[in-house]
Amino acid sequence: MTSPTRAGDRDRESTATLLGQALAEGYLNMPEYENRLQTAFTAQTADDLRALTTDLPVAELRRNDPRRRAARRAAVRRSVQLHLAGYLAMVVIVLAVWLVVGLTAGSWYFWPIWPILGAGIGLLGHAAPAKYALPSPCRPLRPHRAR
Repeated sequence: MTSPTRAGDRDRESTATLLGQALAEGYLNMPEYENRLQTAFTAQTADDLRALTTDLPVAELRRNDPRRRAARRAAVRRSVQLHLAGYLAMVVIVLAVWLVVGLTAGSWYFWPIWPILGAGIGLLGHAAPAKYALPSPCRPLRPHRAR
């Protein structure tokens, strides 16, 4: 016979966060939230904590977690920054090669325009959807207009 798993502070805080999200999204009313929150912080086992969230859509609450959205937004922003850094490095390299060829061979046709434009289009194709794919926390959603 196995003994129940003890609940730690991190477990209690995680459950309290889920309960707060359930309150914010309307799954719980204030008295029920306060009761469950008090029970969460006095729970001794992980089973006691699980019982507090069994009737809630936990997967939906985690999917709509603002911290998760912020982390996704930061990852997208970082990927665009890395793409931009690679693009700028490529621009510097092709311009340096063009300058060396121009100085040594006297051929001044500005061929770097083609890789710069091609890679620039790729960068814009990455940055534009990344900017508009995830809603900004500062940008309010447009209300639906009734006709």
